Amino acid sequence: MKNIYSFLANAWQEILEEQKLNKSFLPFLLILITLPTIMAINNVSTAIFILSVLVLNRKNKIETQVILFFPIVLFVWMAASYFWSVDTSRTGVAILKEVTLFLIPVSFILMKPFSKSQIQNLLKYYSFSMVFYAVFFLLRAVIRYTISGDQRAFFYHGEYDDDFGLVPKLLNAIHVSVYMAVAFFYFLSKEIKSNTDSVCASLLFIFIFLLSSKNIIIVFLFLIGIHFFYFSKSSNKMRLRNLIIFILVVGSILSFSKIKNRFLVEFQSNTNTSVSHSVYNEADEGVNYISIYEAWNNEKFNIADYFPGTAFRVYQFRMFVEIFEEEPVFWTGLGLNASLNKLLEKEKKYNLHPGYGKFNFHNQYVQNFAELGFIGFLLLCIILFLNLKNAINNKHFIHISFAILMISLFLTESFLWRQTGVLYFIIFYCLLNCNNEYKRLKTK
Repeated sequence: MKNIYSFLANAWQEILEEQKLNKSFLPFLLILITLPTIMAINNVSTAIFILSVLVLNRKNKIETQVILFFPIVLFVWMAASYFWSVDTSRTGVAILKEVTLFLIPVSFILMKPFSKSQIQNLLKYYSFSMVFYAVFFLLRAVIRYTISGDQRAFFYHGEYDDDFGLVPKLLNAIHVSVYMAVAFFYFLSKEIKSNTDSVCASLLFIFIFLLSSKNIIIVFLFLIGIHFFYFSKSSNKMRLRNLIIFILVVGSILSFSKIKNRFLVEFQSNTNTSVSHSVYNEADEGVNYISIYEAWNNEKFNIADYFPGTAFRVYQFRMFVEIFEEEPVFWTGLGLNASLNKLLEKEKKYNLHPGYGKFNFHNQYVQNFAELGFIGFLLLCIILFLNLKNAINNKHFIHISFAILMISLFLTESFLWRQTGVLYFIIFYCLLNCNNEYKRLKTK
């Protein structure tokens, strides 16, 4: 307890010192550490940061920063889509949710840039705050399991009326996995690790696996491998040892039935016409699991058909192709967040279980193309390319991890169409890119 108090006291003193150097340090940190909370708190934190820039932290000379230009243009294109949207009411509401794509980059253009040490401190306190959330949700799971005996308390997010999962459904286990992964790589990439760093990294590692997001786990393991074999000091001397330890740890975690089943239901549903109930313990009698082949080729489905994650995304991509064959919207798209009615029409046409048509495309690239046309898709690709290019050029492993996680996450989630998702992406995008870009321009 004494050590925790000492850490918090030192941390607060350090934050105050950084705040004196940059008046937006504490407001920006507030956004970072409140990400896994309710949207109202996120909005207040964002507003405080923007006000701190406008009132306390403006630069005398505004530098044009190319890396920040493209998110602003993307938002302007989103707003412009209102004028050709097929559903103006939904587009109007969605524009407000995306406004941080404009406000955060503009704030970074106006403000005094964070120094390299300040960026490192922001990442440090963000990472420790994610450890706090992980401990909180694990304790919550222990209490719920003790009361109910239901193992679902330790895995994924709630999917039923009781919202019984490791994190609430509102937070989304996939999104929380990304939050935790970036924090994990902060601790992993430290050249000199204390015992506290090792404990925090181990806790986050376990927590990410319990969240059971298949896509994030695969990319997460890939990035750990990249770090051990190419970035760590021991990479050349201990590659075989690292590989053996890596395989043993991953193998032991994947042996948990709940995690294994989440992968197995995807694998078997994609290789057979359907899945036996022995594969997935929670399957209801009479449910038919749809394969990728069926999702792409079936002319009709039944009310009892269930789409596993990969098959559903294939079905959604099929609907995207059909919509573009029917509508002349290649360049402009249907309008921001205006595809719902089209997907509901497809739900009725193909006789899906009611509710499937209310889901978005669950693919950010497809979502951008469908609703913002080729121009919106191209802008997204440019933003991701510049982000990855900067990360590789600077050999900053946390930045590389963030860039690769976003590229992969966008394949399975319409991450930017959620208010917390777009906020998370743009604050890390600006934080990790802006300082380097500013230095380059100053040098010129």
